[in-house]
Amino acid sequence: MRNARLLTVTALVVATGALTAPASAAPGPPAGGLEIRPATVTPGSTVTVHTAACGSGGTAAGDASAVGAGTFALAPGTRREGGEAAAGRFEVPPSAQPGTYEIVATCSGSGGSGTKDKRVAGDLVVTITSTAAAGDRPRQLPKGHVKTGVGGALGPDPVQTAAGVAALAVAAAGGTWLLHRRARGDRI
Repeated sequence: MRNARLLTVTALVVATGALTAPASAAPGPPAGGLEIRPATVTPGSTVTVHTAACGSGGTAAGDASAVGAGTFALAPGTRREGGEAAAGRFEVPPSAQPGTYEIVATCSGSGGSGTKDKRVAGDLVVTITSTAAAGDRPRQLPKGHVKTGVGGALGPDPVQTAAGVAALAVAAAGGTWLLHRRARGDRI
């Protein structure tokens, strides 16, 4: 019994993620990788690419031909978090299809020893709808009556309600009359 409890508690701890990496670990590309912002875009969006892999003052040639954007240049710049990085931009073509595309940058070697021809890559996800745009829109609340086909006793049109009640009364009276005749043995 004790072993069963121990296994259950261990399974719960693992399932809740208590034994995973700490929350302070920054998500994103590994050190020296290619950082793509935003990582999820819609066709026609502009994408910014950063990499620290090319060293201080380094440049790189970017390749976004997988998504149909062709090549672009990465020039020395700074990242938002601080630190030096090569940065560049490209536009995702309006004809891009949804999917995940690999974006590649190759260092030119001007950033220090060991950076020449260094290749870094990152993933770009193209979607039809933007998750960022969906979060920015205000929520619209429903207005008016719910059109379910089932009305209330005092629906929007009292004349239709009265006509419906009258039709039900006639049907009930007719059904009662037919059952009464059948019970007496009259032929219908």
